[in-house]
Amino acid sequence: MVDLRSDTVTAPTPGMRAAMAAAEVGDDVYGEDPTVAALEAEVAALFGHEAALFAPTGSMANQIALQLLVPPAQELLCDADAHVVTYEVGAAAGYGGISTRTWPASGGAPDPDQIAAMIRPDGFWAVPTRAVAVEQTHNLAGGQVIAVETLRRLRGVVDEAGVAMHCDGARIWHAHLADGVPLAEYGGLFDMLSVCMSKGLGAPVGSLVIGSAERIERARWLRKRMGGGMRQVGVLAAAASYALRHQLTRLVDDHARAARLAAELAPFGVVAAPPRTNLVPLDLRRSGWDAPSLAAAARERGVLISVLGPRIGRLVTHLHIDDDAVDRAVAVLVALLRSRPAA
Repeated sequence: MVDLRSDTVTAPTPGMRAAMAAAEVGDDVYGEDPTVAALEAEVAALFGHEAALFAPTGSMANQIALQLLVPPAQELLCDADAHVVTYEVGAAAGYGGISTRTWPASGGAPDPDQIAAMIRPDGFWAVPTRAVAVEQTHNLAGGQVIAVETLRRLRGVVDEAGVAMHCDGARIWHAHLADGVPLAEYGGLFDMLSVCMSKGLGAPVGSLVIGSAERIERARWLRKRMGGGMRQVGVLAAAASYALRHQLTRLVDDHARAARLAAELAPFGVVAAPPRTNLVPLDLRRSGWDAPSLAAAARERGVLISVLGPRIGRLVTHLHIDDDAVDRAVAVLVALLRSRPAA
């Protein structure tokens, strides 16, 4: 199978497995796992922050950060397609008692002026805004990269309003390589970030929440309350460290293969714009296909794609998609798009 559903489907490489097997471990709930501690220090330094905390999932890392920035019954602003309000099953409200308000989905390009007008101050019997969250890269916007100039303007907005800013940086590694923005520059724009080691980088599991030493100390308590306290988890931290050292810069290959997929499918009117990173959204409204039918037909021919809506699909390149896999996927998808779906 050529599996283009997500960059989360990868398996550890032989070198990563060897690093996992050799990892020195300890009880991380007691703060005694040296491999975890080394990873946390390394990632915090990459983004120019004081500390980081290893969490089992990106959703947990995001929700820890939001609880640290937004007290219960107060407000988070984000866009309507943001992962923190679409794919985290109401965790902000359920765990943190956080009220959320969204601006219209904007293709991964937030408007700082619009966001400034939405921020509610204390008083007047309104729910006060405490933080703004953005997503870099933006999943439902097809892996689009928020320009660093936009982020700088937004930083000015939140500073003037006295509120915080969080980055759901699950694929920030891709933005870093696509735009050449140093990770520390991104880090300096946010009060807190989450970064994922299993999307693109190829680790089997794990994300980190990044911030000040004071906030990360509180984050450790929140992680435990949410069921994320882990014991000899250095075997997973070793995989993440290996990914950073050996599988970060190769993400540019995923970007190139995504661009090739998009170029081959563009003549069929299903690709709105060339991808910036490793995600290729498919808009099937003019193709005659619905997304579930196309996915089922492609599966029968050995290609797996994601279904994000009745007429919306997605292709994602990753560690296990080489040039031959792109050739096979193109052959299958082009043949299907040239045909008509079975009645």
